[in-house]
Amino acid sequence: MPRILYAIQGTGNGHLSRALDVVPLLRARCSQLDLLVSGPPADLPLPFDVKYRAQGMGFLFGKKGGINFVKTFWQFNSAKFLHEVRHLPVESYDLVISDFEPVSSWACKLREVPCVALSHQSAVLNAASPRPAKEDPAGRAVLKHYAPSTAQYGFHFQPYAPEISTPVIRQQVRELNPANEGHYTVYLPAYEEEILVERLQYLSRTTRWEVFSKHSSAPAEYGNVRVWPVSGAAFLDSLARAAGVLCGAGFETPAEALFLGKKLLVMPMKQQYEQQCNAAALEKMGVPVIKSFKDKNLDLVDQWLQQDHTIPVDYPDQTAGVIDQLLREQLQPQKKPQALTS
Repeated sequence: MPRILYAIQGTGNGHLSRALDVVPLLRARCSQLDLLVSGPPADLPLPFDVKYRAQGMGFLFGKKGGINFVKTFWQFNSAKFLHEVRHLPVESYDLVISDFEPVSSWACKLREVPCVALSHQSAVLNAASPRPAKEDPAGRAVLKHYAPSTAQYGFHFQPYAPEISTPVIRQQVRELNPANEGHYTVYLPAYEEEILVERLQYLSRTTRWEVFSKHSSAPAEYGNVRVWPVSGAAFLDSLARAAGVLCGAGFETPAEALFLGKKLLVMPMKQQYEQQCNAAALEKMGVPVIKSFKDKNLDLVDQWLQQDHTIPVDYPDQTAGVIDQLLREQLQPQKKPQALTS
């Protein structure tokens, strides 16, 4: 049985959420599975031993709708990153699998070791996946070269190509019993608490909003707006009971909301190409998209609150099959690298 290194991008919670299902499946199929997690400390702890923790090249969320590029730049230590790349023993493994994790990917590239991408980003880069009306060559270049790979297995909102599967819906979500208790769950990590409270109360002072904020350290209540720090269990409870979900155009939260039959409204982060692509895909499916909390966009939010339109999806549990296919194809002797679809 093979020895596998599974490397996970720790920025945001989506990659870690997917790992909750992927890790047990990989462990059952190999003699040794080691984990690497890179990026800033995450809100979602992994219940597994992590052999390697790395700085990587994580992004820091801002407070007004986008990435804080200044803080991201200043917290990045290029010398440390190069040290991590040079000293990660990727050649000791039969297979390296990367969920958009740059240290493992560049360590493999440096040593000419195959690196298999198992991620949403590899699906976004596929030529068959939806694109925003306004292209972003620089953003696409960052997405393409951030974590280079020799083969790609992707997850997206729809199976746009044979090598793209529907989302990994973690077992914790599949086991939920969804209900509608009237509130709206909000997860917009690029906005600070004060802005969210002001905008949501401006929209409605009677609608109950349950907000999960990366910038909050303790629960708080402001009239009809309740705010919690990001917590996996509390968020899932709120999500299961929600009438609808207002969130960024990431991947896991919208996918889970759709799976649970919740009406969904997304707001992509500014200057974040992947989220712009996700928004284009969701809009094509019929999910409403707004660009920001500016007054000119709030009529659409109000319309969304008044309607009960949901988007039906079919997200069967295909994760084990995807992993079996990956291992079968990538552990064949003298397997030639698969070119990245552009």
